[in-house]
Amino acid sequence: MDRRKSLQTMILGGAAASTGLVFNSCKTETIDEAVAESSAKYFGRTPEELERIEKLNAEELFNAHEIETIAALSVVILPPKEPHGGPLEAGVPELVEFMGKDIPTMAPTLLGGLMWLDHKSNTEYGVEFKSATLEQKKQICDEICWHDTKISMDKQALEIQFFYMMRGLTLTGYYTSKVGIADLGYKGNQPNVWDGVPQEVLDKHGVAYDPEWIAKCVDQSKRGIIAEWDDKGNLLT
Repeated sequence: MDRRKSLQTMILGGAAASTGLVFNSCKTETIDEAVAESSAKYFGRTPEELERIEKLNAEELFNAHEIETIAALSVVILPPKEPHGGPLEAGVPELVEFMGKDIPTMAPTLLGGLMWLDHKSNTEYGVEFKSATLEQKKQICDEICWHDTKISMDKQALEIQFFYMMRGLTLTGYYTSKVGIADLGYKGNQPNVWDGVPQEVLDKHGVAYDPEWIAKCVDQSKRGIIAEWDDKGNLLT
């Protein structure tokens, strides 16, 4: 499934704000040039998808300070660990910005939440959130990481909506990345050898293989042969 579409489905269900502001500033690279250069990078995308991806990549939602704050918050939410790293190695800050541009209703919550973090940190500790100690960051997050499940998310305070959104983006961004998948140990579909149901299981249930079928289906010397069937549905190979 397309990573961006799966994130849209997840986030729009609970965390996106209802306003429609968009914060964009175009970079100098043209969309046509970017699309031509990225067709290999984004394998399997349609021309329309490639154009949209590069259009969004050419826009800016966060300034450098805001990106650094997102990075600082993401590693509090999901601390990095060896050997695969954490949200920064997975490109979570970049993903957060992309999703904020792809779903414009998310932008006010993200930008407002970042402002809230700095205001809270400056008020409590005299420094911006990204410069606070890890313990101070945790204390701030402890105040906004829980919400009343009896109240819909769009009725929650801005800072709670923000943390809910950032937590979802951080975890989903990490575990749909190469490093996150490696951290899970996911191997995907891999070829193996199947020798049939163990004999003790067959005996337990009082069943047995047809000798003719077992010779055709479990003979490892024929595992590379493509099965063929006759017109009556009988297995030939």
